[in-house]
Amino acid sequence: MSHILVIDDDTDLCELLTDYLTAEGFAVTAVHDGEAGARRALEGDFALVVLDVMLPQMSGFDVLRRIRGTSAVPVLMLTARGDDVDRIVGLEMGADDYLPKPFNPRELVARIRAIQRRAERQPAAGSDVGADRLLAVGDVELDLGARTVRQGERAVDLTSVEFSLLEILLAAAGRVVSREELSQQALGRRLSPYDRSIDVHVSSLRRKLGPAVDDEERIKTVRGVGYIYSRPAGSR
Repeated sequence: MSHILVIDDDTDLCELLTDYLTAEGFAVTAVHDGEAGARRALEGDFALVVLDVMLPQMSGFDVLRRIRGTSAVPVLMLTARGDDVDRIVGLEMGADDYLPKPFNPRELVARIRAIQRRAERQPAAGSDVGADRLLAVGDVELDLGARTVRQGERAVDLTSVEFSLLEILLAAAGRVVSREELSQQALGRRLSPYDRSIDVHVSSLRRKLGPAVDDEERIKTVRGVGYIYSRPAGSR
């Protein structure tokens, strides 16, 4: 049973989510202020954290910053509907996804399951250890089994979304991958109008990987279509 931590000061909403998520097979712990939420997130063994932006004691952003200082636990942020700034800031700080309030609990469960599938995905049974578990383009190597990424001699810490995006882009290096395809595969949902989630995650991925050896951009934007991971000159 997956254990979900809900950090939200709306006690009625927490009771509703506890009842709904429990019925869906999850164990739920609810905390109602940011300070206690950050402490529980780092002390407990949670599969995922549902985190509201507006909290007493400490804002959701500060909670997320503290969590990301030492933990890669998936975080789904709850934001005010129409507040694009909160969504973008949360994603830039390392949130895996967001959901605007008010929301249908069924949508929350769908987002949670999509995040879990992405975080827990392993190579297909029977795949060979070695080449089938590694993706390498230029100086970037992604290990599917260990879920680690190296750029040259440097380990790169990625969120589960960033790891999935890099996996998709490396596997398709040299060709354009649409934003819709990236959203379906990396986020587990269709891309909605004005949704900048993929763009923010790609921007973070670019920043963490840095420029290529020849100072070229690793992940290029194809305006109106999507993104392409550039192959180094001379590679196939």
